[in-house]
Amino acid sequence: MKTWLIYMARCADNSLYCGITNDIQKRLKAHNAGKGAKYIIKKRRPVILVYQEAAKTKGAALSREIAIKKLTKKKKEALVATGFFSPTLKKVMEASGGNLDGS
Repeated sequence: MKTWLIYMARCADNSLYCGITNDIQKRLKAHNAGKGAKYIIKKRRPVILVYQEAAKTKGAALSREIAIKKLTKKKKEALVATGFFSPTLKKVMEASGGNLDGS
């Protein structure tokens, strides 16, 4: 069973992008290459991962993504401030030398 992740990435213009994935490194590389989300246009790149949480199913991840997108920017920033990163992300960070900006 795949683990789904709900994540927020901080864009170069300081906006936050929220999405889901089951491969965070691949998704961040796609964002920074200009592929995937239409929101992350050239002026918003690069993006860096600032928050993530795990979900057991894709449906649960989608529901949480919708809930996060409905939050105000202030509440999203509060989530980011919690620094909630799962053990999965720790492994990804170690494998990438701590660089999760897709470079």
